[in-house]
Amino acid sequence: MSRVERVIPTPHGDGRLVTRRAKSPFATLLLSHGAGGGIDAGDLEALARDLPAQGITVVLFEQPWRVAGRKVATPPPTLDAAFTAAADFMRVRTPLVVGGRSAGARSAARTAKHLGARGCLALSFPLHPPGRPEKSRLDELTGAGVPTLVVQGERDTFGRPDEFPADLDVCVVPDADHGLKVPRRGSVSQDEAHGIVVESALEWIVREITGPEVRSEAGP
Repeated sequence: MSRVERVIPTPHGDGRLVTRRAKSPFATLLLSHGAGGGIDAGDLEALARDLPAQGITVVLFEQPWRVAGRKVATPPPTLDAAFTAAADFMRVRTPLVVGGRSAGARSAARTAKHLGARGCLALSFPLHPPGRPEKSRLDELTGAGVPTLVVQGERDTFGRPDEFPADLDVCVVPDADHGLKVPRRGSVSQDEAHGIVVESALEWIVREITGPEVRSEAGP
């Protein structure tokens, strides 16, 4: 597995791509971070570390506001424009899956169809602000126009798993909060929680995006 970092231009400043390339990829997963952190989030790092060995190249995109050292995310349209620029820069030859965590998941859902993505991986999708279920963002998620998997913490105050429609694919991470972090004495360890994220993403990409016949060629 090779790792390549590069700074790329976007309409709103320089962004950064960190690519973990699979040896014989059958899919590429482009992920961006949330409004309160960067691409060093534990769930993003787990996906980038483990999926390439299973035939999925993972590309982490750091938004220009983070690259510039700012602490506050820029408005959603700027996130979408920069994410689109990152996808265009990559010019992938394998099926593209887009995703991200929190604000990054929203951006991926808003741009997935335009980018020609085969699916959207929404980690900790912020269904509504904490305590404000009437401020739903469900239309962004259902409007993605591509198969979508939501990976949600059981204790996520931005939207518990049972608040999502029953016809959506939702993977529940036991005891996890919005950061997909679990308490020290929870029902699963942090490593196990990240393992759930990785395995659910892998199984879903294979099933919905590439098909089980590709999985058998990619390895166990």
